[in-house]
Amino acid sequence: MTIYGINFCTKVRYLIGVKLDREEMKRLAAEKALDYIEDGMIIGIGTGSTVEYFIPKLGEKIKKEKLSIIGIPTSHRTKNLAREYEIPLSTLKDHPEIDVTIDGADEVDPELNLIKGGGGALTREKIVAFSSKKEIIIVDESKLVQKLGVSFPLPIEVIPFGWYPTKLKIEERFDCKAELRMSNEGPFTSDNMNYILDCEFSSGIEDPEDLEKELDRIPGIVETGLFVNLADIVIAGTREGIKIFEK
Repeated sequence: MTIYGINFCTKVRYLIGVKLDREEMKRLAAEKALDYIEDGMIIGIGTGSTVEYFIPKLGEKIKKEKLSIIGIPTSHRTKNLAREYEIPLSTLKDHPEIDVTIDGADEVDPELNLIKGGGGALTREKIVAFSSKKEIIIVDESKLVQKLGVSFPLPIEVIPFGWYPTKLKIEERFDCKAELRMSNEGPFTSDNMNYILDCEFSSGIEDPEDLEKELDRIPGIVETGLFVNLADIVIAGTREGIKIFEK
């Protein structure tokens, strides 16, 4: 099945609407995710621009329907925003099993493998995803790609001690250029106080699962932004409305 030049082979359902701009696409995907929220759930709350449309709507839904919901945030930014909208929060220590997680992605391939980490929360996002019964990804259509790593670099979280040899080893083993992510104050640091290497692959990522395994063998790497076989549903806002992809 080809959608805007993308051959998606997973099951897809359509909700056709008016033509939308990118921010409207994000908002529509975020609002659709509310359909999967039920009373009594433990909800993982991801990080990123699309999720920031979801959080206020979740807060409204909890108040309006008087739901008993507990959120597990994946970043300090998400935690602060969730508190602003009075979403009850907890931790994985108290709730190690999550019913559903709503999160975004930087890229989604036809097998629903993902690149995540543009916001720097990849490690916490992966822990929450792995702890979830269902992982739902909300994106706009620009995130749907035929191959991962073509239009967005792969974020890799690394220990600050020895980050440079780790960078060199990644570049030596793989066809990529690894750049240390910077902020105005110096190297960007994750909520875990680690650095991020953004790795650009000249021809994209041929085998995400194999690459993830190989990267995990390199000392100094905390986690990669490859999310393989973790997403169950992808809700995509497109120019024509919502499209839902399922495994």
